[in-house]
Amino acid sequence: MVSQEQRRRQLAREKFLRQQQRRTDARRKSRMRNAVIASALGVVLIGSLALYTTGVLKDDGKTNAGAEVTESASPSKAPDPCDKPAAGKVKTQTWKKEPAISIDKSADYTMKLATTCGDIDVALKTSAAPHTVNSFNFLAGKGYFDHTKCHRLTTNGIYVLQCGDPTGSGSGGPGYTIPDENLKDKSLKDNIYPAGTVAMANTSQPNTGGSQFFLVYQDSQLPPSYTPFGTVSEAGMAVLKKIAAAGENTGAGDGAPNATVVVNKATVTKS
Repeated sequence: MVSQEQRRRQLAREKFLRQQQRRTDARRKSRMRNAVIASALGVVLIGSLALYTTGVLKDDGKTNAGAEVTESASPSKAPDPCDKPAAGKVKTQTWKKEPAISIDKSADYTMKLATTCGDIDVALKTSAAPHTVNSFNFLAGKGYFDHTKCHRLTTNGIYVLQCGDPTGSGSGGPGYTIPDENLKDKSLKDNIYPAGTVAMANTSQPNTGGSQFFLVYQDSQLPPSYTPFGTVSEAGMAVLKKIAAAGENTGAGDGAPNATVVVNKATVTKS
C-alpha cells in the first residue's frame, strides 16, 4: 500500500514532469515561430529587391526611375558639394512629334552640361544614334534642359545619375518619343553599361525614349534596352563621382541626389 508521503512525492514528480514538458513544448513553438518570421522577412527583402531592380530607368509619362521614392525618417546626409543654381526658370514647352533630322550624321558632336557641380562634357555617338543626337541638339537649342534638376541617383545595384526631366518628378518629357538606337554598341558587353556611358531612359517598352537620360559613373549591369549615345569625358567623370559620393536622400540606394545637381545650361556643338 502506498503511504500518504509516497503519494505526495509521486504527485509532485508528475507535476514537475508536466511543467518540464510544457517548457519543452513552448521552446519548440518559439523556435518554429522565429523560423517563420525569419522566412517571411526574407521574402519581403527579396520582393523589395525585385521591385527595385525591375523599376529602374523608366521615364516620360509613366512610372519613372525617380518616381515612388520615399525619404526615410532620418537618412544620413553628406555635405552638399555643389554650388547654388544660376538664376532662371525651367521651360515647359512640348512638341507633338520628333524633330526632323537636321544634324550632319557624319560629323562629330559634343554636349556640355554646365551643372552646379561642374561641367560634364559628353562625346556624342552621332552616326550610331542620329535620332537621339538630333533630338538633344534640338532640345538643347530650345533651352529645354536649362535650369533642370537631375532628379535621381542610384548607388546600389546600378550606379547612375538620371537627368533630363523639366518637371523633376521622373515623369516629364518633350511630348514626343524617339526610336531605340545603337543597342548592339560594342561597348556593351555581358549586359554591362560601362562607366562613362550616357544612355536614354525609357518606359521599359521599345522606342519610348524622350528627354530623360542617365550617366553611368560605375559599371552597371542592365539589359541592352537603353540607347547608348555618348561617353563622358575624364573631367566629367570626376564630377559624377563627386555627386555620387554625396549619396541620395533615402539611404536605400535609390532617390534624389543629396548634391544639388542642376543643369544651368546644356549645349550641343558640332566639332
